[in-house]
Amino acid sequence: MIIKKNIVIERADEKPMLADFFYQENSQPKPIVIFCHGYKGFKDWGCWDLVAKAFAENGFFFLKFNFSHNGGTIEQPIDFPDLEAFANNNYSQELKDLGDVIDLIVDYTEIQNEIDTNAISLIGHSRGGGIVTLKAAQDRRVTKVITWAGVSDYKKRFPQGEAFEKWEKDGVYYVLNGRTKQEMPHYFQYFEDFIENEEKLTIKTASQQLKIPQLIIHGTADESVSTNDAADLHWWYPLSQIKWIEGANHVFGGKHPWESDELPEHLQEVISESVRFLG
Repeated sequence: MIIKKNIVIERADEKPMLADFFYQENSQPKPIVIFCHGYKGFKDWGCWDLVAKAFAENGFFFLKFNFSHNGGTIEQPIDFPDLEAFANNNYSQELKDLGDVIDLIVDYTEIQNEIDTNAISLIGHSRGGGIVTLKAAQDRRVTKVITWAGVSDYKKRFPQGEAFEKWEKDGVYYVLNGRTKQEMPHYFQYFEDFIENEEKLTIKTASQQLKIPQLIIHGTADESVSTNDAADLHWWYPLSQIKWIEGANHVFGGKHPWESDELPEHLQEVISESVRFLG
């Protein structure tokens, strides 16, 4: 298996990004799977390398990447050394990042004999599930889309009431990262950008506009994103498929760091369902 880690994606007037490729080198065009991490996530979190290997073993070209403003840097892609970038992140930025990643892989000359650019599937975890749904509705290059514990509504996840008023007044609010103990900032531009682009960033609208196969996977014991989000996504696009993972939490049994060579049982089930759907 070929594993290429930390490929630098340089862009004019934008922060660079890092990407990883996992594939079996056999000069056979392979369906492309692009994976988007979630909120306070990164491409090297927990089990994601094992997930990438599993897809590659099943005949896919698997690409995962860090969103440009996720808080990591080129030099330190794990965790969050760049909280200023994190504070300036927004959904429009992540959509642009994903579009640039698709552009990259379509035009990546070194691997053109290894990829099928007519078969591009997106997988998004948690907040990334919303991003891939939005992109799938907007970009005709995307042929299938899968959400893992995906959110259905960005607007309702902003601070409400007094917390929102304080955010507007102060210009910043902080979210504690329970693992790293960092106070992670969000500037008010995060909300302003959403309002300015609300039609383009409303997941319900995108779901109702989908014209490609969609699979929705959600754990019944998800403590972070309600099962109602999955039910909403399925309701809005009746041609979608939905798969409940009984007893699974938000990360399907994974954690960071992940020190085993084996995937957790629930995540194995997620991969099996995803591979079946993409096959």
